[in-house]
Formats: sequence, C-alpha cells, structure tokens
Amino acid sequence: MIVQNIDEIPAIPYANGAQKRIVLGRDVGVPNFVMRVFDVAPGGASSDHSHPFEHEVMILKGEATLKGDGVEHKVAVGNALYIPANERHTLVNTGTDTLRFVCLVPLSGEEDDLPK
Repeated sequence: MIVQNIDEIPAIPYANGAQKRIVLGRDVGVPNFVMRVFDVAPGGASSDHSHPFEHEVMILKGEATLKGDGVEHKVAVGNALYIPANERHTLVNTGTDTLRFVCLVPLSGEEDDLPK
C-alpha cells in the first residue's frame, strides 16, 4: 500500500492560473494509473486541449465551467466528469475560490498530457 499526503507533494505550474500535484504515479510504484490533483485560481483555467486517452475528474472544491467541443456544463463540488479520448476540453474556474479537482489518467497519459 501507498499513502500520500497531498500537502507534502510539490505543485507543478500547469496552465493559466493552474498547478498540479502528481499524488500517485510511476514515481511511487503505481503500475497503471496516475492520480493528479489540480488547483486553479479564480478566473484561471486548465489548458484547452485534447489527448488520446480518456480521463475521469472529481470536483473537490469550487465551481467551474467545463468547456468542450461546442458544449458547456456548470460543475461544482461532488460532480464526477468523464472525458472521452480525443475530446477537446478545459475547466474554467468561474467561482471566487480556488477550484480543486482530482484527475485520473492512464500511466502513459501523464507523459502524453501536453496541450495539443
């Protein structure tokens, strides 16, 4: 078993007002998936991108608009999101507090998760 404390994991700048923490992944011996936690400042956003793998997101704090290929969804604490492979997407923090969400991707997805 592996137990990590998110507050002890360094944040990596990611996008416009966003940062990520790799909570569980290859570096600690996880063989298949990567768990990442993103924090996005009010008015900031995750990168607007797509990638060849699906991923799942859980909103832990704040509120946002999930923007995709011609669609928008308001999301908030407790919402679970599924984003299919190759679907363009971004999460825009529309609230007044930091947006925090967990994002799960396949192990190869962390290395491939570059904006396209």
